[in-house]
Amino acid sequence: MAGKYAVLVDGGFIKKKLQERHKHFPTVAEIQTEVDRIRVHDLLRASTLLRIYFYDAPPATGLITNPLDGKRIDLSATAHHASNTSLQQTLEMQPDFALRSGETAVHGWSLGSMALKSLMKKARPLAANDLVPNIEQKGVDLRIGLDIARLSLRQLVDIVVVVTGDSDMVPAFKFARREGVRVYLDHMGHGVRRELKAHVDMVL
Repeated sequence: MAGKYAVLVDGGFIKKKLQERHKHFPTVAEIQTEVDRIRVHDLLRASTLLRIYFYDAPPATGLITNPLDGKRIDLSATAHHASNTSLQQTLEMQPDFALRSGETAVHGWSLGSMALKSLMKKARPLAANDLVPNIEQKGVDLRIGLDIARLSLRQLVDIVVVVTGDSDMVPAFKFARREGVRVYLDHMGHGVRRELKAHVDMVL
């Protein structure tokens, strides 16, 4: 009898990797392509998909004020908010997908990566557009870990495939393997710590 598997996707991770690859905000089709690549892997051909879990936090909302020029920004009116909301809502409606939402917290402002590179090349006064909202996702890793534990304890699957590059997943991986569940890692070519690869059964 064929076993079952689940695919658990770290949304923040896959969006970052796809944006680096395609140079634009990821589309549902691009995410689906990555999932389909996993589903046809030789190691999973004899197994049945239970579900694809996609973990992400809702885009930030609220009004924030740039400390350098006093300009107020409505985060819910930004292109970033619209793109993320559309992506999550569309993914949620895809066959076999389940969206798991974390939380979003805004911690003022931070120096943008492009501004940092510019300042490292040549010192200059800070400009207002050097700053970007400092937005943190909370609870996403926790939800991935809890679902790995639930799937393992209830023996809902024989295999979990986790798309991530986050070493914080190691305790959850260890737990699943102790419960007899095989853990496969897909890090999309991202450089990850040896510890993350050491506590899985296979790197796809």
